[in-house]
Amino acid sequence: MSEYKIPEEYYFRIHHVRPRFKGDIENVLIFVAEEISRIGKLPRDQFVEAVDNAIYKYPGNAHREIKTINNWRTEISALFGFIEHDDDNDKPGKRALELAEHQDLVQFFKIFLYNFQYPGAHIKPSSVIEQINAGIHFKPAQYILKVLRYANKNGGNAIGITKFEACHCIFNDLRVTRDNEGVEKTWERISKNRKNRYTYDQTGDVIRYAGDIIDYMEIANLLKTYDGRTYYLNTLEEETIIKFCESNEWFDGYDTMIKNRYADIDSVKKCTNPWFTYVNRNMDNTDFSTDILAFIAADEDELNTLKSATEHTVNAKLTDFINREDEFSRRIASYQDEFTTKDIGDIGEGLVHGHECMRVKLGGREDLIHLIKRIPTQFAVGYDIGSVELDGRKRFIEVKTTISSKPLHFNKVHLTSNEWNTASSTHDRYFIYRLMISKNERKLFLLQDPVGLYKQDKIEMVPQDGADITFDPNKVGTFEELLTWKN
Repeated sequence: MSEYKIPEEYYFRIHHVRPRFKGDIENVLIFVAEEISRIGKLPRDQFVEAVDNAIYKYPGNAHREIKTINNWRTEISALFGFIEHDDDNDKPGKRALELAEHQDLVQFFKIFLYNFQYPGAHIKPSSVIEQINAGIHFKPAQYILKVLRYANKNGGNAIGITKFEACHCIFNDLRVTRDNEGVEKTWERISKNRKNRYTYDQTGDVIRYAGDIIDYMEIANLLKTYDGRTYYLNTLEEETIIKFCESNEWFDGYDTMIKNRYADIDSVKKCTNPWFTYVNRNMDNTDFSTDILAFIAADEDELNTLKSATEHTVNAKLTDFINREDEFSRRIASYQDEFTTKDIGDIGEGLVHGHECMRVKLGGREDLIHLIKRIPTQFAVGYDIGSVELDGRKRFIEVKTTISSKPLHFNKVHLTSNEWNTASSTHDRYFIYRLMISKNERKLFLLQDPVGLYKQDKIEMVPQDGADITFDPNKVGTFEELLTWKN
């Protein structure tokens, strides 16, 4: 067997920043997004110092050299656009603010890939110039999806692509990245190579940039793999895949330079701030939020079960207490819940509501289920769900939900001032339910009486627009199986 080589006249290796924390990227990004979001807008030197101090707090970073911390900051800023700049100040980018608020890493990576292109200010200006001079004009995720849709055009989804095929037949070939070759020709080349049993250089350093993008596409739920080698379209994301393939969105700041095949350093640098403005633009009209039930369901049967459970929580047993006399219950009963499986807060609260109803039912107190209810956000009572113990005492539950491709660390949560004050006044009746949703597992961790634990020095708390709570799950709190409501 012979090794496939890109014809020399078409070879150009594109690249991007590779975070040195790539193996832990989801944990790092959600941590840094939360920290940056709290910093706000500051003069550049002050902002840099504040971000560095935050990165030092990430587990394992306390004794790292400042050079390493600076590298983390610049890599996160450059590749993921977490920071926006003007002449004198820096501020949290919209993408960082969204991730901190929604805790949806799958959505985050969809948006990142939707915007990601070559050239872009995610690399040094000198590297941008090299790509401009080569005529590069390429959106990698979009092209990969188009290739796979073409390969599977006759139905089914049995045809995938490997990282080394993507590297040598797409990423490093100017016929694709410069000339925007039709996907049918690219797929014909890949198919011919398979038929002729050509091999590829699979060295990690060679294929790492194509590999990164494919890894990010898997995190974004656009691709799936069964063996870690071949990647297939995730047909459950068909709507999103079509949006990618049909998109004409493109950062055009370099276009004149690309057309002329010439760029000078000053012109490229002038595009830096507009690039970060572009990747942080308002994208409210492009909904990439995760359909969480479809994301976590193993098959159609489980999806139907989950939908049934969440439909139960939408109504929140309102009919059981709609006739009660107190004003609060009437306000709850009149509340029209706009539940959606694409709202991570709603789905987390919905799953926990179902869990609580099932917990009480299994405890033999089905007569108490009508007391378990979700509290509309606008009531600002400091908790999400009013629940009950088997002996009838009240339980106040604040739900913190995160969705990711892989399981995340879960030893830190943020409570607002209102939530912390409510926890202070309700003592051991107050619970934090930390719900971690990933592709292959759902973890539910309960932390009871956070204020009491803090006063006993069993958890750490830092006042910051409320309270940042850090805890050791091996010393405080308990794991519980997430129960699914069944009539």
